[in-house]
Amino acid sequence: MLGGVEWRHGAGDPTRAVVIINAATSVRCTYYSRFAEYLFSHGLDVMLFDYRGIGVSRAGSLRGFQASWSDWGALDFEALLQRAQREYPGQPVDVVGHSFGGCAAGLGASGAVIRNLVTVGAQFAHWRDYAADQRWSMLAKWHGVMPLLTRVCGYFPGKRLGWLEDTPAGVVGDWCGLGTRYEQLPSARKRAALPFSSVTANTLAISLSDDPFGTVAATERLLSHFSASPRTHLRIDPQEIGEAAIGHFAFFHSRFQSTLWPIALQWLRQGELAAGMPGRVCSFKAPSP
Repeated sequence: MLGGVEWRHGAGDPTRAVVIINAATSVRCTYYSRFAEYLFSHGLDVMLFDYRGIGVSRAGSLRGFQASWSDWGALDFEALLQRAQREYPGQPVDVVGHSFGGCAAGLGASGAVIRNLVTVGAQFAHWRDYAADQRWSMLAKWHGVMPLLTRVCGYFPGKRLGWLEDTPAGVVGDWCGLGTRYEQLPSARKRAALPFSSVTANTLAISLSDDPFGTVAATERLLSHFSASPRTHLRIDPQEIGEAAIGHFAFFHSRFQSTLWPIALQWLRQGELAAGMPGRVCSFKAPSP
């Protein structure tokens, strides 16, 4: 059973969206609580959840526990899409996806219901896409040490290392997969089809110039899977908002409430970028015919 948190206004309103926030790999959903509260304070309903095996969705040892990236998207995120339609009938469904959470947004069978999609640092960890100046150290850490410890322990003991929450072996197998497309990863090869192309959401991919995971190449690689969606890639340099660093995780820190969060809010509400927002449009792609 999945666990999570909801911020819900009173009676349903067909003009008010419900926003599902998909977490990064092995990050507890409560990490996004302040961002969720911000969206709620601006009139949106919000749903957070932990993927199976993580946080409040974990029930005991992960040794031998079966879960993969594809399960987190095709089963867990899909369950949230269905819940949103059931619990918030008639309301638009929007999604915010961080890191792998942006990839998960394309794996639910009901993805066609998504109206607007915002991703932050979203990619599926193809090692050649890592930032060039950190690629070899990241390769050693995430594609060397992580799978080795997973084989020894039966899961990745990330919490003890201070890297991540403890992570199921199947997720590690996907992370360490060497495919250049998601469907080449271990768990994806077991599925007859992947529903990325069913998503027609107006999509904004936000990448940060100092994020070693969310490089331009990594962001564009994932965006290519959302072929039926209009896709805008916004690239932001920390110096544009007077900051020395943002990186892979800090977008969701409350200190960026007045500088970065309005970008996501505007897109969720209007499906467009407001004038004067930081960053530059790195690419725009119309849906494939």
